[in-house]
Amino acid sequence: MLLSRDPYPLDLDRILEKAAANGVAMEINADPHRLDLDWRRLREARDRGVLLSIGADAHSIAGLRHVPFGVGMARKGWLTKRDILNARPVDEFLKHAARRRVQQVKRTARPKLASAKERAPLILARLKAAYPEARTALNFENAYQLLVATILSAQCTDTRVNMVTPEVFRRFPNPAAMARARRPVLERVIQSTGFFRNKTKNLIGMAQALVADHGGEVPNTMEELHALPGVGRKTANVVLGNAFGINVGVTVDTHVARLSQRLRLTLHDDPVKIERDLMPLFPQADWALLSHLLIFHGRQVCIARRPRCEACALADLCPSARIP
Repeated sequence: MLLSRDPYPLDLDRILEKAAANGVAMEINADPHRLDLDWRRLREARDRGVLLSIGADAHSIAGLRHVPFGVGMARKGWLTKRDILNARPVDEFLKHAARRRVQQVKRTARPKLASAKERAPLILARLKAAYPEARTALNFENAYQLLVATILSAQCTDTRVNMVTPEVFRRFPNPAAMARARRPVLERVIQSTGFFRNKTKNLIGMAQALVADHGGEVPNTMEELHALPGVGRKTANVVLGNAFGINVGVTVDTHVARLSQRLRLTLHDDPVKIERDLMPLFPQADWALLSHLLIFHGRQVCIARRPRCEACALADLCPSARIP
């Protein structure tokens, strides 16, 4: 365990999480000249139930002189002999090793789960029960507003988009107004959403196409939406499913992709291929809702860095669940 931010950049939260989940003891290099032995991290490890061992620099026997420094840092972190594996009697050390072997056997003996097709109806039902309020987080009143908000949401949080769109809709309330927008003005309004120059180009181009080809109205087919500047399949799915109630496909964002992979509903990384895998598993009437349910679950429980498997309603249906 290299307790240092430089030159060893480590995701210590992830390391501690893994160690606690697997019952692994972690060795700490006690050399104060090479590493920053942070006693606060030692306390955090103890609070997570991670056993520690304090060792010298493995490169030289002279490193033994650094062990008292490591012991001092452990005491500063309020650690006791019970928290340090190599401070325990030999018989306790052997008992710990024996428990680890039993835990490994239990983990590998986990029963095989049903197929994705068999699990999908249960997954959908449980998510519906857990998130009855699931809906898009973007604020909108009509298809045009949702189309604008979705284009702005690329590489940006929904919260930030909702902070920007009231002024956008005030200045450019319809496609005709957006089509006449002066680029510098629109760029200033949407700058905080990131990639604002490209988004400005897409918004004005999209609005001009709506005015020229659709009478200023947002079309309600995948083909026509997909043909608009800045509108890909994901954006078209969002507009069709949420503004028109038309389920043509499943919106695959980062949350949907990540959870679909963790639940082994797909083995692909490409959003289009993930969508193709999801569509046969769930009723077409629920395709738009499915995206919202997975997004809600990904934000609240199945968090990217620290999934809360112990609180997950899908744990027994998930091959990736970290459960005892």
